[in-house]
Amino acid sequence: MPGSQMRREMAEQPEVLARLLSSRIPVDVQRPAGVIIVARGSSDHAAVYGRYLLELATRRPVALAAPSLFTRYGAQTDASGWLVVGVSQSGRTPEIVDVVERLRATGGRAIAITNDEGSPLAEAAETVIGLGAGTEQAVPATKTFSAQMAAFAALAAALGDVPWAEGDLARVPDAVAGVLADGDGIATLAERWAEIHQLVVTARGWLFSAALETALKVRETALVSAQGFSVADFLHGPIAAVDPGAPVLALRADGPAAADVDEAVAALTERGADLQLLPPVDGLPEALAPIAASVRGQQLALELALRKGLDPDAPRGLNKVTITR
Repeated sequence: MPGSQMRREMAEQPEVLARLLSSRIPVDVQRPAGVIIVARGSSDHAAVYGRYLLELATRRPVALAAPSLFTRYGAQTDASGWLVVGVSQSGRTPEIVDVVERLRATGGRAIAITNDEGSPLAEAAETVIGLGAGTEQAVPATKTFSAQMAAFAALAAALGDVPWAEGDLARVPDAVAGVLADGDGIATLAERWAEIHQLVVTARGWLFSAALETALKVRETALVSAQGFSVADFLHGPIAAVDPGAPVLALRADGPAAADVDEAVAALTERGADLQLLPPVDGLPEALAPIAASVRGQQLALELALRKGLDPDAPRGLNKVTITR
């Protein structure tokens, strides 16, 4: 049945997250000079979330690596004293492994976040945070993606102060289970948007990573030209292309960035956009809400694909592991 694997793997997320977040993160690192995160694809969106978390926790700059600088242009970056975090669900993307190895060779301390603890990426790192998600057969990453976000949250908590209270991490699995049990609103939205060909997904702050990932999931599974934007960037220009009736999904959580999202919502409403606010995630602080919000994005991608007569388990022209060098 189309989408059965994706739906089954989505349903496994509370158990995967509970197991991961109850485990000790094997990190013994002094406060680094900075952090470099190396990732591609949906892992890059988890890395955006990690960037926010790790910069707050370590009080040091955090950068997202540009792999082609190393693999195509021969960059000789000195990572002495820096923490290098390689992120790959399979751990088998050659360029991610290559960049981690190069940065470690110049003095970086390498951590791998991967679902395969015997992968080349794991072998290239000194420390491995295994996702423990089990085999993921559907092409769209669901349980491995939310586990990557949770791994970043646990890593940040191990490295410094985090913007949530003790015990909040343990509430994430139940919050995700609540999202999975509450799919009627998303199904109704998918029915309304069954004929769309374009979609804007926008957010700011912590939820920006979930907006990027939601757009990717909709793009790859439902073949809708979906784009994720920071609200700040969106208001600086792209909003000009929004015509009356254009579908827009906004992600919002209570917190410092909420007023910015509200401003965008008002501007989009004035333009006559077909605007939908993603249902809020109850029971989580703003900094942990993206983990559950990304699951709502998975629900939308799955339901849209099915209504378009597509199989979200095997999107057109995609493979489970993309080999880039």
